[in-house]
Amino acid sequence: MMSRMESPAVRLRDMRPDEYDAYTAEREHDTAESLSSSMSYEAGLAQARRGAARFLPDGRATPGHLLLVAENADGEVVGQVWLGLADPRTGSSDAAYLYDIRVREVHRRHGYGNGILAAVEDIARDAGAKTLGLNVFGRNGGAIALYTGRGYEVVTQQMSRDLGQR
Repeated sequence: MMSRMESPAVRLRDMRPDEYDAYTAEREHDTAESLSSSMSYEAGLAQARRGAARFLPDGRATPGHLLLVAENADGEVVGQVWLGLADPRTGSSDAAYLYDIRVREVHRRHGYGNGILAAVEDIARDAGAKTLGLNVFGRNGGAIALYTGRGYEVVTQQMSRDLGQR
């Protein structure tokens, strides 16, 4: 049985246009930075933009995708979420997909990630999903701990080695 950290209350709401623009810029930058071990920042940024164009062709209005803001009990924004209500590979609505979840740095390590993830799981479940998939970069220890703490398991794994070192 998994243990669950006590989480502060969060409320998810639709992202406003100005929030979406800021979120998109931040997400693209972070993706490019995360990919920097295998490609240049510019190539990573281009890849992030291609992914958004593919999966969010209509931005916030893309059917089957929810772009949400997480607020705490005081109405302060503590994070953002991009949730797809179908598996991106198969299109099956039996499996939702968490494209992105983020907790603002000042609010990390206070249980908000757990609270946001629990709320996202409820949304996916209510939409008919039986599973919720996601991808996490191997160097993101905090996210990996959050997911494993909520019962997520590795389904596939990619590995690489820097060949510049002998």
